[in-house]
Amino acid sequence: MNEIAMIEANGLEFGYLSAGPDSGPLALLLHGFPDTPHSWRHVAKELGAAGYRVVAPYMRGYAPTSVAPDGVYRAGALAADANALHEAFGGGADAVLVGHDWGAPAVYGAIAAEPGRWRRAVAMSMPPTAALRAGSLSYEQLKRSFYIYLFQTPVAESVLNADFIAGLWRDWSPGHDEDLRPVFDALRAPENVAAALGYYRSMLNPPARRPGRPAAQPLTASTVPVLYLHGAADGCLSFDAVDPALTNHLPPGSRHALIAEAGHFLQVDQPAAVNAEILDWFTAG
Repeated sequence: MNEIAMIEANGLEFGYLSAGPDSGPLALLLHGFPDTPHSWRHVAKELGAAGYRVVAPYMRGYAPTSVAPDGVYRAGALAADANALHEAFGGGADAVLVGHDWGAPAVYGAIAAEPGRWRRAVAMSMPPTAALRAGSLSYEQLKRSFYIYLFQTPVAESVLNADFIAGLWRDWSPGHDEDLRPVFDALRAPENVAAALGYYRSMLNPPARRPGRPAAQPLTASTVPVLYLHGAADGCLSFDAVDPALTNHLPPGSRHALIAEAGHFLQVDQPAAVNAEILDWFTAG
C-alpha cells in the first residue's frame, strides 16, 4: 500500500493507506482493535489488482487520525465516518465496504443508514449483536472477553500497553509480530489509548440518544447484502457463540462462511482463503 495520506471527513482528519487505481470503484477497508490498516495489506493488494481504488483509514482515535473532539466512539459514529469517507473520496453506488472487528459494526450501521452508497459489503469477526447467542455469556467466552470488562475500570489506561496488545494478538491470532509495531505506534500517546478504550466504554455504557438524533436503522431492512466471515480458530470470539442462522440477522441475499485454521485476524492468518471469498463476493454482485 502507499504511504500514509490525510483527508478530512465527518469533522475529523483521517490518516489512510491506499492501493489500486484512482479511477476504480471505491473499496473502503475498516480495521478493528487492536489493529491498523497494515493488516489489510493482503486484501488491499488483491482488490487493487482487481481494479478497485482501495482506501484503508486509521479509525477515529488511532494515530495519525485525530481523536473524536466530543469523545464519541460508539458504533453509530463509526458508521457515520464510513459514509463520510465515501463522500470525501467521491465514491459512487458501485463502492464496496469491508470491516473487521470494530469495523464490522461500522459496516452494519453504514449500509443500514445509507444503502445507496454501497453495492456490497463484508463483515468479519464480529456478527450483528442480535446474532450473538447465550454462548457469548458462557464461562469460556467470558474468559476470552475479560479485556472488555477490564477496560471499564480506572486501571485500563495503564494496562493497555505494548505488552498487553502483544498478548491479545498471541491469544487471538498468534504468529504475526510484523503487525504489532504499527499498532504500538497508533496507540502510543495517552489520548489514543483513551480513544481505543472509549470504543469499549461506550459499548457497555451507551450514551442516551440525544433529542433530534435519528434512531438507528434496522440492518435487515438494508438492500446491501453482506458476506460474513469468521475464523474457525478465533481466540477472541468463538463461532460457537454465534447464531447458526446468522443470515437471518443480515440483509436479504447475505451469506456467511467459516475460514478454516484462521484466528481472529483472519485476513493475515489465511489471506488466500479470505481474499478468494471477498473477490468472489464482489464479483458475483
